[in-house]
Amino acid sequence: MGRNRELKKQDRFLAERAGNYYYKRRVPTEVAHLDKRTPIIRMSLKTDDLALARRKRDQLEAADDALWASLIVDGVTDPARRRYEAAVKRVEALGFTFHAAQDLERPEAFGDLMQRIRELVASGKEDLAEPLLGAVETPRTTITDAFKLYCEEIVADELVTKSKAQREQWKKVKQRAVNNFVSLISDKPMVDINRDDAAKVYRHWLARVAPKEGSPTASASSGNRDMGNLRVLYDAYFKHMGDTERKNPFNSLGFSNKIKKSRPPIPTDWIRGRILDPEALAGLNEEARGILLIMIETGARPSEIANLEPSAIRLSHRVPHLSIEPREDPDDPREIKTASSRRAVPLVGVALSAAQRHKGGFPRYRDRENDLSATLNKYLRENKLFPTARHTLYSFRHSFEDRMKDGGLEDELRRLLMGHTVDRPKYGSGGSLEWRQSELKKIALPFDPAIV
Repeated sequence: MGRNRELKKQDRFLAERAGNYYYKRRVPTEVAHLDKRTPIIRMSLKTDDLALARRKRDQLEAADDALWASLIVDGVTDPARRRYEAAVKRVEALGFTFHAAQDLERPEAFGDLMQRIRELVASGKEDLAEPLLGAVETPRTTITDAFKLYCEEIVADELVTKSKAQREQWKKVKQRAVNNFVSLISDKPMVDINRDDAAKVYRHWLARVAPKEGSPTASASSGNRDMGNLRVLYDAYFKHMGDTERKNPFNSLGFSNKIKKSRPPIPTDWIRGRILDPEALAGLNEEARGILLIMIETGARPSEIANLEPSAIRLSHRVPHLSIEPREDPDDPREIKTASSRRAVPLVGVALSAAQRHKGGFPRYRDRENDLSATLNKYLRENKLFPTARHTLYSFRHSFEDRMKDGGLEDELRRLLMGHTVDRPKYGSGGSLEWRQSELKKIALPFDPAIV
């Protein structure tokens, strides 16, 4: 009895005739006066494969659910968008990709258009004309709502591996571009955004990046980031809505970035004489001090060290090392910067002593790397532990790279230890940990154990 109920549920809204399956469903009474297909929807699924018929049924069922919901909403959601999404799903269930009518009018789309017309004639279903031929009004979603859709649906799968802090930072940067657009133009519907709007945003940044008088108040990279985020949002939104041919008004608007500010490395003598003086870091909290000391002899990013799991601090291995890797706990994920950032870095010198002191990791700064950077930069600056005002916490990472170069470590090993891309096909593991350890010992700095 239970199995029969389960089979009936699996095959809901399916009917078979002459070996082929049909989607058959009654229009709900409450929307019957609004749906032209009343009272019964009957559509050939053009297959005799039950599994395929079920998949097509699922798409049509979801599309109709969305359509009927849009007919009875009371303003809480956007009916136009729901109708549009329903149209997209119905077209996909028939084996086509949804395209706006103007796209199907292009000469190169003639073959696709004729195939759709043949499908429409063969089905005998007038209600398929609008979705198949793209004659469904694009919803007037504002840029603010489009960005919300972008975060919650379009790129939702890309965010699942980020930690909460990473998601917030990712969203913050892109939200700034949307906020600037709204401030300069308005919370305009995406379909109405044009080249003049994009040019106005561009001129706003141009006045800051290259003012006619005075000094720049913003960098080219800041302007390019905003323009790029608007360009990506525009493309992603309309592709999501099935309009793949729409011209992007933000295309080709950007700024030359020939002058790239790089953080200067801290001289080795300065690190040896000033930073590794036991009194110099005495005022820092233990975890911040430990992270800085590990950074000096590994070149790892502060965020990578702060988010190390205890299991990634491998002190009992024959070569003590850090395993820098993403956090793959589905309930508490965290990405690392790039695929090449996944690496094993031997612990030598003061980094080994600091890791032994903090074998349980750094819970104070877990997912709080911005707080860590602010703490360390403030302390080092206030205590005059930076050689110049241009130096920052990241200067220690650049110093480590320079020390490796001066110590004769080969280029590929330097890239591997820094987490940079190696520009050739990967063969092997990049050298044993023992070899990496022996190379790093060549450049390890002497230190007073009291500093740890």
